[in-house]
This record gives sequence, C-alpha cells and structure tokens, in this order.
Amino acid sequence: MAQSERQKRILDYISKYVDEHSYPPTIREIGNEVGISSTSVVNYHLNKLEDAGLLIREDRVSRGIRLADPVSHGMVPLVGTIQAGEPIPVLEPKTRDEVEDWVEIARDLLPARHEDVYALRVKGDSMIDALINDGDIVVMRAAKTAENGEMVAAWIRDSEQTTLKRFYRERDRIRLQPANPTMDPIYVEPDNIEIQGKVVAVIRSMAA
Repeated sequence: MAQSERQKRILDYISKYVDEHSYPPTIREIGNEVGISSTSVVNYHLNKLEDAGLLIREDRVSRGIRLADPVSHGMVPLVGTIQAGEPIPVLEPKTRDEVEDWVEIARDLLPARHEDVYALRVKGDSMIDALINDGDIVVMRAAKTAENGEMVAAWIRDSEQTTLKRFYRERDRIRLQPANPTMDPIYVEPDNIEIQGKVVAVIRSMAA
C-alpha cells in the first residue's frame, strides 16, 4: 500500500517532531510543514495513514497522534524485487524508515516473531508450479539457514546475485531448484551461498 509524497512527508515530520519534543505536533503544525492550509485536508491524509496502520489517532486527546508499529497491524515492508528465474542483483536492505511501500496481509499469516518479516515482488516465472507468478509478492522471514525443500531467497556470493528457489543440500553442493520443469537448477558450493529469508506467505497479483 503506497503512500503519496505528501503522506510520506507527514510521517517524516511527525517522527522528527516527536523525536525533538517527545510529543506529537498539532494538525495545524503538520499543515504548515507540508504546505496544506486546510485542516480538513490534513485530516484526510491522517485518516489515510491511520487506515494503512501507520498512525494511531485519539480524537478526544489533544495532539492525539502517534506513530504505529505497522507490522503489528498486518503491514509488511515491501523492500524490493526478487527474480524468480535467473539470479539478478538484489537491492540493498532498507531500514523501516526508508521503506516507501507496505503491503497488508492477514495478521494470522504472520509468524509469532514478525519484526524480521519483509516482502519482495517476484519477477519471472521459475516458481510457477509453486503457484508463484510474475508480479506476485512473497512475504519473507529473515533466516540464515534452511531445511531441504524450503523456499528461500538465496544470495550467491561470487556473482553478488539473489534468487528465489527451493533449497536442497546435497553431498558437496547446494541445489537451488526452480518450480518450473522447463528450467534447470542452480548448483553452488556451500560456502558460496547465503540464505537471506524463507517464504512464509504469497500475495497473488490481481493481474495474475
């Protein structure tokens, strides 16, 4: 769920204001900061941010605005794209303050520890037999190890590339197996691979 540039500025301003003053700004102060003269328009944007699970508002309290933990409201940061085909370079990890887009999933799909959960948009069709298509979003839990058959985001060190595949440990190598019978597996040495996360949920693209 993407926020407009103005809504991102509002969030940034509230965060900085609270850091400096230990309490939130007024609606009028927010409007002055982002160039909105109408308090009703500021309220509109605050309501949108509340609907997205990024703000909590208490209407009967003066300065009743506070930033929410979006993950606790079923919002997961969308941090980049992963190639479900041939490996491509992965985007640099982002802090939560740098996240521009969030996706909403049912909270009962989140693992018990969900502070290390993030989402990636899939590009490619190597996992179509696992019902993951181009344009879908995979929800990942950060992990450093995997069991055979688990679907992982794997970083291949020597080529500095990442890929979405099923993980299999063989005698002296790791097999990254696509879920597409027309594609060949990728074989790597155990010291040439780093597991970055495991798939915990898939969000189907409306266009799929």
